[in-house]
Amino acid sequence: MSTSPPGPSSPELAGILATTVFIDGANRPFGELTIAQARERADELRSAVGFGPTVRIAPVARAWRELTMALERAGAGSVAELEPATVMELAPKLWVVPPGGSLL
Repeated sequence: MSTSPPGPSSPELAGILATTVFIDGANRPFGELTIAQARERADELRSAVGFGPTVRIAPVARAWRELTMALERAGAGSVAELEPATVMELAPKLWVVPPGGSLL
């Protein structure tokens, strides 16, 4: 197992970018999501946060907002254009990668 940080050709990164996310009425690869789609998901989740079990959604909504801000800062057209370290850091928070788990 490599100890170097994941790069653009990392199998783990490739798996994350290929993971499908249901958004805009269809399953789409995470790497293809745009800033508008990330913002839409952040707003959708933020509006669902309330009391009881829905409180658990709040950190995920914040992570989608973080993704939106990362896309804005980078001037990226899609998630795949972000720095690999950013994608790897945010994926578990977004639940693109199962919490505490890996795709591989």
